[in-house]
Amino acid sequence: MHRKFSGLVRSMFFNSQSKILAINNFNNVELWNYSIDKHLSIFQEHSDAVYSVAFSLDGKILVTGDSNNIKFWSITTGECLNTLEGHTNRVVSLAFSPDGKTLASGSFDQTLRIWSCITGECLLVFIGHSNSLTSVVFSPDGKVIASASCDHTVKLWDVNTGQCISNLLGHNSWVMSVVFSTDSQLLASCSRDQTVKLWNLQTGECINTFHGHLSWVQSVVFTSDNQTLISGSEDGTIKLWNIETGECLKTLSDRPYENMNITGVKGLTNAEISTLKALGAVEDGEM
Repeated sequence: MHRKFSGLVRSMFFNSQSKILAINNFNNVELWNYSIDKHLSIFQEHSDAVYSVAFSLDGKILVTGDSNNIKFWSITTGECLNTLEGHTNRVVSLAFSPDGKTLASGSFDQTLRIWSCITGECLLVFIGHSNSLTSVVFSPDGKVIASASCDHTVKLWDVNTGQCISNLLGHNSWVMSVVFSTDSQLLASCSRDQTVKLWNLQTGECINTFHGHLSWVQSVVFTSDNQTLISGSEDGTIKLWNIETGECLKTLSDRPYENMNITGVKGLTNAEISTLKALGAVEDGEM
């Protein structure tokens, strides 16, 4: 599938159950069924930029965050079902609890909030960060929420009480994203300091730091067996890391033919040469 959109495409989110792709296109969110390449709907009620998107666990609801509000949408009808008000700045991260009953939101107003998905009521406000939040996520067991912030810290919060139970220190720049292992025993964080860190949640200790990216690390995720971390960076690469040893197992680049000299190679069309150059290849005089 290839589509061109007008304006900035800020982010994209897949829902594997319904095979729907949500595309955050500035102040609109468009839905596509990517299995049949069909445009489903466009949500346009936001008056400002959309900064975050999340699907409900059953794939029936889409949630979006803008400059201070959160909206619930019916994927079937495109109707706005509810608008949650409370944040005073950009809502940049949204996450459903494992049971689907509550929603966590992280904002540039330095707070984390938990909302009832049924009533829309704000149940808890978590205060403690000294700068904007960038990422929020529930642990798989639903007992803890992790928040990442531009204050260089990761905080762990008790879902029931709203108390901060751990403050993870070690990054020296903005923390961009956090993720739990599937057994809720480990947490990974990535930062503009170009590193990925692995934390023991029982002790709060940083048990490994992964070096190798040449620019901000924007995202990180565990493989399903919790043996490997995958990180994506502004340096244009994706790296796979062995959790036990810290070794970089593989680097994937969007320019796999970087500096490969194709001068004199016969049989290439102009289009093929242009494609190879876009993927990093060069000719004499270009290196």
